[in-house]
Amino acid sequence: MSTPRTADVTRNTAETRITVKLNLDGTGQARLHTGIGFFDHMLDQIARHGLIDLDIDCQGDLHIDGHHTVEDVGITLGQAVAKAVGDKKGIRRYGHAYVPLDEALSRVVIDFSGRPGLEFHVPFTSGMIGTFDSQLAYEFFQGFANHAFVTLHIDNLKGVNAHHQCETVFKAFARALRAALEIDPRAAGSIPSTKGTL
Repeated sequence: MSTPRTADVTRNTAETRITVKLNLDGTGQARLHTGIGFFDHMLDQIARHGLIDLDIDCQGDLHIDGHHTVEDVGITLGQAVAKAVGDKKGIRRYGHAYVPLDEALSRVVIDFSGRPGLEFHVPFTSGMIGTFDSQLAYEFFQGFANHAFVTLHIDNLKGVNAHHQCETVFKAFARALRAALEIDPRAAGSIPSTKGTL
């Protein structure tokens, strides 16, 4: 890789103060501080299974709830990925993955299309996973899709345990992301679109 695919993005609002640093061609190293333990665990799945070095620090209004923290981290991570991937020359563009964890199975398909869109079908069996509101998984991926400019399809196909459901979603997302961002040696630095731009 001639140009490092890295980004450093800061996003400050009245609700959250967030810094995201990443390297898309990393080894899966992570430093995560969002104040929500289970959410940090899920972000760690993105780093480890996506082979993305990820440094996220968020100071959010957790005295209210986790909504702003989780959504805004999704937004900022999306911005960082978009910045790091640049013009998308040479990437595979599409990625998909199925990931099981015991009884749970999830599928994620991603397209670096330049057109934000999310289809999210995850029937969580519990409203809370530790201190993480399971409804916020949708908000995270919505924020990511909108700001990374990707089309994202997420389906939990089976699952009884909400922790397992959520973890398979994040692991499958990481694997699909890794596949889509991989440099295709046959593409010779071309844009993977008949339009010539993404």
